[in-house]
Amino acid sequence: MEIERKYLVRQLPDNLKQFPHTTLTQGYLSTAPVVRVRRDGNRYYLTYKSGGMMMREEYNLPLTEEAYGHLLSKADGTVITKERYRIPYGPYTIELDLFSGVWKGLCLAEVEFSSEEEANTFSPPDWFGKDVTFDGRYHNSYLSKCTPEQSGCLHTTEEI
Repeated sequence: MEIERKYLVRQLPDNLKQFPHTTLTQGYLSTAPVVRVRRDGNRYYLTYKSGGMMMREEYNLPLTEEAYGHLLSKADGTVITKERYRIPYGPYTIELDLFSGVWKGLCLAEVEFSSEEEANTFSPPDWFGKDVTFDGRYHNSYLSKCTPEQSGCLHTTEEI
């Protein structure tokens, strides 16, 4: 079970480059249910996600680079590319995604939790903006199907 909250970003942390980061590239074979292929550095996955907003089932299966490339060529819509920074925050890790390509300028922060209660009592850092956990327009599967102009999303720190 994935339990996650998602936020827009008011401003980027000053010391961002000091944190570990990797480039993620992902394409969607289906958006209902979500079936995604992802490259994370030199690791490759096929992921299934059930419906839901803050809580949903998630299963990851490892892929070879060849299988990933084959499946990515079959992806519908926009292939999403983003730089993911992993930032420690108390007992949590903030996954800060800085998008590129069509979604350049979009910045989202995600935090995963071990329980719904933990997620509901989380106090985000000051540099977080609006909580968009329950706004489906900020799911990557939705972003893969539209452009920034079509989405209605706020997508740069200047707009927030």
